[in-house]
Amino acid sequence: MLDILFKRRSVRRYAENQIDKDKLDRILQAGLLAPSSKSKYPFDFIVCDDADLNLKLSESKPMGASFLKHAPTSIVITGNQDESDVWIEDCSIAAGYMLLQAENEKLGACWIQIRERPHNDLMGAEQYVKNLLEIPDSHRVLAIIALGNKDAEKEARNESFLKREKIHFNKF
Repeated sequence: MLDILFKRRSVRRYAENQIDKDKLDRILQAGLLAPSSKSKYPFDFIVCDDADLNLKLSESKPMGASFLKHAPTSIVITGNQDESDVWIEDCSIAAGYMLLQAENEKLGACWIQIRERPHNDLMGAEQYVKNLLEIPDSHRVLAIIALGNKDAEKEARNESFLKREKIHFNKF
């Protein structure tokens, strides 16, 4: 597991070819296997593999989403706020599992924050995505995961990356 964690990096450049459906299925399985508070599982995932749709999603926020137009696949992470008061945490864990499985599949992936980000002066990125994908009012949009075959390899991290001073025992 540590090997995957050291290798996993945010990838924003993808080869043009589509990702293998079996790999995508395993990534989605990883998300569904994520733990959830009180076993509520408030998340829903919207897989977007249409180039025009990913182009529109790339316009969801002015900074940090533009590379999505080059991703062959994206997964929109939504959470039902009526089902769980900790939907953010549950959705974040599910997204994290999917990012790790993407690395295990040797695919490039990157988290795009949507919740609490602006689309423009009149609308938030979340509302833009909800309108585009016809997401019900009960669901919130946490993030989008961009997925694709890596266009280039990033160097893995090593032990020197670890900030061990962040670890405390028994008190801060």
